[in-house]
Amino acid sequence: MLHVPNRQVSPQANLLTVDSLCVSFGRDLPEGTAVRGVSFSLQAGRCLAIVGGSGSGKSVTSRAIVGLAGRRAHVHARQLTFAGTDLAALDDRSWRRVRGKEIGFVLQDALVALDPLRPVGKEIGEALRLHRAVASSEELERRVVALLELVGVPEAAVKARQLPHQLSGGQRQRALIAAALALDPRILIADEPTTALDVTVQAQVLGLLEETKLRGKALLLISHDLAVVSWIADEVLVMHEGKVVEHGSADQVFQDPQHTYTRQLLDAVPSARLRGSRPSRLPAARAWKPPLRSQEQSPSTFPSVVLSAANLVKRFKGPDGVLRTAVDGISFELRSGETLGVVGESGSGKSTMARLALALDPPDEGAVLFQGRAWTTLTERDRRARRRAISVIYQDPLNSFDPRWSVGHIISDSLASDVESRDERYERVVELLDLVGLSPALLDRRPLELSGGQRQRVAIARAIAPRSAVIVCDEPVSALDVLIQAQVLDLLTDLKAHLNMSYIFISHDLGVIRQLSDRVMVMRQGRVVETGTRDEIFLNPRTDYTQRLLAAVPSLARGGVANRSFSRV
Repeated sequence: MLHVPNRQVSPQANLLTVDSLCVSFGRDLPEGTAVRGVSFSLQAGRCLAIVGGSGSGKSVTSRAIVGLAGRRAHVHARQLTFAGTDLAALDDRSWRRVRGKEIGFVLQDALVALDPLRPVGKEIGEALRLHRAVASSEELERRVVALLELVGVPEAAVKARQLPHQLSGGQRQRALIAAALALDPRILIADEPTTALDVTVQAQVLGLLEETKLRGKALLLISHDLAVVSWIADEVLVMHEGKVVEHGSADQVFQDPQHTYTRQLLDAVPSARLRGSRPSRLPAARAWKPPLRSQEQSPSTFPSVVLSAANLVKRFKGPDGVLRTAVDGISFELRSGETLGVVGESGSGKSTMARLALALDPPDEGAVLFQGRAWTTLTERDRRARRRAISVIYQDPLNSFDPRWSVGHIISDSLASDVESRDERYERVVELLDLVGLSPALLDRRPLELSGGQRQRVAIARAIAPRSAVIVCDEPVSALDVLIQAQVLDLLTDLKAHLNMSYIFISHDLGVIRQLSDRVMVMRQGRVVETGTRDEIFLNPRTDYTQRLLAAVPSLARGGVANRSFSRV
């Protein structure tokens, strides 16, 4: 059991004061201003959530507070203080004494934040070692394992010895949270801390954050998940284009939003009621094919099986030398024009199953057929001619991009082979950027120059560029705010209808799965525990595990904060 010091703070104490914070980049300060006059205060034992669309200035605000806005950033504030200390006056050496010990920070992109060459246990233990919070290497190892267990990482002692790429996305995110909590800071700033987490671990982490609040700590939460915000926030600050457009109690903002933008955010939260109800918001999509069907296609009318798997098994050897089964006898069928939603906890084998379906990893047993022909049993040379017919949207897009390539190059390289002329390729790339809500101004940017949400949209544009028969979507909208998420889900729905595409859609967001899927497959510990139509799974789940997954989903009801319980699942 982890011993966390109980450093109680008076609930009335004003720990953080931000007054008229402005952050600009580049020489043209007015045009490059990302944050414009943001003001708020944060008290001990309270949670303030900052919400808003991609590019609204949420993450820049949080990074400016802890002195991590970047060397090109110009940060100005009338007041920026922590417990009476002027944060704007701190030098690098002083910041090292504050960050981690007094102010913890959970970065949004776990794969970028973690050193790819160091085991995650070394990363988590770094702050404990530097601040001399442990007396011996044995105590350090025990504390690291206890922190990983605290945030719900299975086999914590084994995972502590693994490199970041050997962990699932959710496990990497939990490792970052563990590192931020290591020194029990008085303020925890969490930038999208639950984005990569499945609903059961999300509930556990939210319970942990709630307990942190109850011990008198302050929490600044950056999130695009409004249901999560409604669970834990006391106050909500809504940002749009660098400015605060609404600020009030959580109950007031969710029950009686005053600003049009806030109402748009709430209306865009994915749910079953939105399925088939939105007209196409993307005029460019209509140029691809005739208008969208007025009637939804039921699963029984899907004519043919485009991808099928039979008894897939995949095993991996861990750092302890033990052989573990990641996928254990999975079989499924994906029909033409169908969306198969795949859900399950982090580490349940969802992404491994996707890699087997894509023939990126060979199965130890079983086989996959694509378009009625052998797929996984072929050599890569024999598969190459059919590769463009099956695309993928990765969970960590940055890891799948060549960092030297521009956005235009990345998308252009994936276009269908019938696009030959230079002008036509340029027009198609610009159209694809427009489809996913990105400006042509990003064409010459490199992946590292984009936000997490922008990178995810580039990955989606690249995947739909060749107009593949099947797209495997591994958490494709987890990094997107609700407005862009709604736009992308509409796009995927339109393209499925126009081009008869099929999707394997992996997501921990059950609201997204319910809105988009025709059939749902539930996975646990490498096995399929339940499969059925969308309504069968969500309205009449048969297994206890599926029932627990659904019970753990944070819900947001218009007119009130619906669910603020923190039962451990």
